[in-house]
Amino acid sequence: MTDGEMIHTWFDGAWHAGNPMVMRADDHGLWQGTPVFDGARAFEGVAPDLEAHCARVNHSAEALGMIPTHTTEEIVALVREGLARFPEKTPVYIRPMYWSTEHGFSVIVADESSTAFCLCLSAMPMPSADTSQRLTRTRFTRPMLSSALTNAKAACLYPNNARMLREARDKGFTNALVTDPLGNVAETASSNVFMARDGEVFTPVPNGTFLNGVTRQRVIGLLRAEGMTVHEATLGFADFEAADEVFMSGNIAKITPVTQFDEVHYQHGPITKRVRELYWDWALSG
Repeated sequence: MTDGEMIHTWFDGAWHAGNPMVMRADDHGLWQGTPVFDGARAFEGVAPDLEAHCARVNHSAEALGMIPTHTTEEIVALVREGLARFPEKTPVYIRPMYWSTEHGFSVIVADESSTAFCLCLSAMPMPSADTSQRLTRTRFTRPMLSSALTNAKAACLYPNNARMLREARDKGFTNALVTDPLGNVAETASSNVFMARDGEVFTPVPNGTFLNGVTRQRVIGLLRAEGMTVHEATLGFADFEAADEVFMSGNIAKITPVTQFDEVHYQHGPITKRVRELYWDWALSG
């Protein structure tokens, strides 16, 4: 693909081929950290839960004190218009984004009505079904709502995740299993997390320290519709050490098996494989 076929960006009322400049040096969002985004996926001709992702970016903007400039329906329509610019069935990562351009009553506070918007669609292959992750502990934690904007998919949260991933890499692993400040497992450094034990599935209960992901909610619904027991529970490292299987849910890969947590190794087992089958069957049937 050429650069123009790999990225298409909607900004300031028009589509642009490639990766145009969209933020100015004095934009409030650049120096005060207000950018929010969401990440949806298109693959094999479908874009699962697209409406939910487009709605969430508006909720994220509101959480940072900005007024969204587009309705959910308008963003969905723009995404579908943009996807038509790619060769058929190209796997695409879909990112609607907002940030503030001006400050409000304080230079720190965003002017709620100065919200800028862009939509970036990037060609990005889906990982293979057997692509896996190896987790380790990290000394860093997920913040609480009282100390950070954990109720938004906010760019300012991600440097914390990045240092977890760097720490994991330095220890010889690919990702980290992360707790909240109280020591309860929250998620990995990049995605929501599940474990299976004795034929039942467990996942950390949302407690305000991590996003209750769109794909996470979809996985829970699909498993329960299949008749499987899914517990949203308070979990610790010991629970994951005793698990039969562990897998992650997120929008880059949807379902990712975990094969190791520190010294504990897991099979890429039947529940993890069934979850992926259920998700793909549901997505492609829509």
